Amino acid sequence: MKRKNKLVKNDISAYLFLVPAMVIYLSVIVIPVIYSFFISLFKWNGIGEKTFVGLHNYINLFAKDQIFKISIINNLTWIVMTLVITMTAALMFALLLNQSFRGRTFFRGLFYFPCVVSPIAVALIWRWIYNPNIGFINQFFKALDISFSQSWISNPKVSLYAVFAASLWQAVGQPMILFLAGLQGIPSEILEAATIDGAGSVKKFFYITLPLLKNTFVVVIATLTVAAMKVYDVVQGLTGGGPNNATQMMSTYMYSQVFQYNNVGYGTAVACTMLLMMLFVIVPYVSFTAKEN
Repeated sequence: MKRKNKLVKNDISAYLFLVPAMVIYLSVIVIPVIYSFFISLFKWNGIGEKTFVGLHNYINLFAKDQIFKISIINNLTWIVMTLVITMTAALMFALLLNQSFRGRTFFRGLFYFPCVVSPIAVALIWRWIYNPNIGFINQFFKALDISFSQSWISNPKVSLYAVFAASLWQAVGQPMILFLAGLQGIPSEILEAATIDGAGSVKKFFYITLPLLKNTFVVVIATLTVAAMKVYDVVQGLTGGGPNNATQMMSTYMYSQVFQYNNVGYGTAVACTMLLMMLFVIVPYVSFTAKEN
């Protein structure tokens, strides 16, 4: 009986320690999300009276709003490029920096450094790089006497890829560190045994390294997908969603609807849609990691 009372007392103490975190979580995340969904059911300019429209905002988004459809396509394109290009580049850098050579600690910090730079600062840097008159890229081709000049962020055909390249420079650092941690967690004895058995570098990579990085890939894919879904700063700083909505993302479209056109209810519906789409990534990820553990 005493043991049971002690266990109950310990449980109560544990729950009491969780109360501050729960209060912060409810007040900062749960309640704002519920209130945002509530606002999305109204037509509201943020100041006057709200007009209840039900699911009309959501119906307009998917049935009539062509710009929103463009933003979804751009977000999906960004996700694909992130998973293919960013993740591949991060893995290659991690493999390179996992080798033993002089100065590798310096290069690890060098490649990770852009990750800690403010995204708006990155956008400003690359705005100058992409400048059609004095930008580094066009001037570089001019110095090589190559007749090639491009309006990188004002050309609808290339602007999305130009913005992604600027984001890639910053985004590759974080998954690189995750892959590097995963590589350093692989027992050297396994690789040495494979070498003794006659396995080459390619076979060791595909049959040993990649399978042992499974958990790392799960984390990297989940974080990169969520980051690609809510990308905002670099796009807003470089193009603001233009030209002609060529780089419009759901986040930039939400911002323009709420803060530029005062369509608070409509913009909040975009935000809630983003949230639901990200849940389709987060929930399976959490379920998978819970099963693994």
